[in-house]
Order: sequence, then structure tokens, then C-alpha cells
Amino acid sequence: MTPRRTAIGIVTLGLAPLALAGLAATPAAAHGSMTDPVSRVAACFAEGPESPRSEACKAAVAASGAQAFYDWNEVNIADAAGNHRQIIPDGELCSAGRDKYKGLDLARGDWPSSAMTAGNRTFRYKATAPHKGSFELYVTKDGYDPAKPLKWSDLEEKPFLTVTDPKLEDGAYVFDGVVPNRTGRHLIYSVWQRSDSPEAFYTCSDVVFGADNGSAGGAAPEASAPTDQKIEDGTDKSTVDHHGHGGDGAGAGTGAAPSPTEAGAGTGAADEPADASAAPGTTAPNAPEAKAAGAPVAQEAEQPAGAQENLAETGGSGTTPYLAVGGAAALALGAAVMFGTARRRAVASGGGRHGR
Repeated sequence: MTPRRTAIGIVTLGLAPLALAGLAATPAAAHGSMTDPVSRVAACFAEGPESPRSEACKAAVAASGAQAFYDWNEVNIADAAGNHRQIIPDGELCSAGRDKYKGLDLARGDWPSSAMTAGNRTFRYKATAPHKGSFELYVTKDGYDPAKPLKWSDLEEKPFLTVTDPKLEDGAYVFDGVVPNRTGRHLIYSVWQRSDSPEAFYTCSDVVFGADNGSAGGAAPEASAPTDQKIEDGTDKSTVDHHGHGGDGAGAGTGAAPSPTEAGAGTGAADEPADASAAPGTTAPNAPEAKAAGAPVAQEAEQPAGAQENLAETGGSGTTPYLAVGGAAALALGAAVMFGTARRRAVASGGGRHGR
């Protein structure tokens, strides 16, 4: 091999780590679930997927299997793009139309629930992988019957709360809203639509205003959110991968949600590139498609002071870009040094041969 080719080979080898460094900085997939009021999937995960305490969670695990609840933060559709009503069938709202989570759609009045009152309320959404995006919260109408499968028509047409890029505190999005007046057992449905991707997440939280009028055989148990320790302990059994790579098993943890309608909904990867029209910082649910689906903004939550400083950047933590740049600079410097050394050797070697 000539000295020149040797130098080129060394430079190529030096650039390879740079490419790897770029891949390491790939944005993480978004994941999370409502924890105040506690979502069904979070409540059953907190009880323990192998041996849940409540009858509703036992039935949900029997229908879906324990793995669905170890993957409690992945009730998603990868390419929803604001078209929630069009791609999630009636009766499958809590599972987002995914067979993996079908146990969440069981129609029963004894789901673990959270106490709820009308008026001002603070909501918390645990974000195990934060991303910019918008939240819409809906509440069921008067006359809601928990013993019947949940339909879109059971929810108020407009969300009672819409908030974009809420502040992140202790690993959870925190935002305030005004809850409409209700009586007895109801359900709060949340949609988290990413603005940097078509991916969206969905939760069903069972709530009770005053006395419980919808449970079978008396008051249902109180729902508890999973603790940070519980979440950490369950990580090894989760197939959800926050770096956009597939977990163990076919399709498990990849964010590639099966299509609810066999018509292409939720078939993409969770971290596929964002649509050109979905620029970061935009609110996908307020796109024309979403408005046509009957999901206009009802109430824009006030942006807390300093919230912009707390917004989660796309993927990873706020330090990730700096670490990636620092590593790339170091590798580039190393490559330059190797290139310079090889070039000098090549020139010196070439000069000797010419002298002869």
C-alpha cells in the first residue's frame, strides 16, 4: 500500500468514530403515562404485573399478559399525526387500538381510581423519555357508564385542557387546568402528541367526583402511581427502549404500534423522522387534521414563568448535545494528528526514493 493510501486509510478510520458518535446522539423515543390522576396502565404496573391486587388489574393482566404492564409507558401510535379519532376505534381508546394493551379496554366500574373535584387542578404526567409536544385532556360526559366500552362519543367533544410544552419537574410534566363539574365515576382521557414526530401517547385515568356511583359491589380501590424505585426495579423486565431500537421479541418495545384499523395507522417506528410540516415547537393536535377530527383548543394553560428553561430538548438530557460535540471534537483532533503524521512520513519516504 502506498504512503498516500495509508494516510487516507488512517483518516477514514479516524472518521469512523465520528460517525458512531453521531449515531450515539440520536434522539430518544418519547415515553410516559399520566400519574395524577393515575392512568389504568400505571396503576396496574404499580400494583405489580405478576400479582396485581385489584380485581380490575387482575383481569387486565389476564387479558393482555404481564409484559404489557412492564411496558406501561408505551401506549402509543407511532404515526398518529393528530388523527386520533380516525385511527383509534370505539371501544379501544384506552389501548390506543393496540392488541398488546387490550386489557385496558375492559368495561368495568371497579378500576382503581383517583379522587377528583371540579375546579383548579394540577396534573402530572411521568415522562420516562421527555419530548416537546402538546397535551389534550378530555372528560367523559354526564351519564357516562363505565360498564360499557368507552367510545369517542362518551367524551366531551372539546378538551377541557390543552397545553403545549409544559414544564418538567422531577421527571414529570406538570400543568394546571380547570376540571368541569361532574358527579360520581368518570374517566379522563389524555392525548400527548409529539411536535417533533407523528408519535402520540394515550392514557385513561379513572376518577371519582364525590361518591363512587359506578363500581361493582362498593367503592373501587384507590389508584397509586408507581414510585421511582418501582420504575427502576421494573426496567430490566421492560421491552421498551428509549433509544429508538427494538427490545426483545418481535415488535416489543420498538414503538411500532400495530394498526388499529389494518390501514397503516401506527405502523411506523416510534423514532422515525418527523414530518416536514411538524417542526419542533408546533402543536400537532391543532393541525387541520385534528381540528377536522373535533379536537379544537378549549383552554390554553398559562405558560409558567421560566418554563422555557425547563423544556426537554428532543431526546436525551440538556447535556447530551454538549457531550456529543465534545467527543466528536476530541476524535476529530485525533484524526487530524494521525493524518498529519502519516502525511509527513509519506513526503519523507517519497523524497528519499526521488533522491535515488
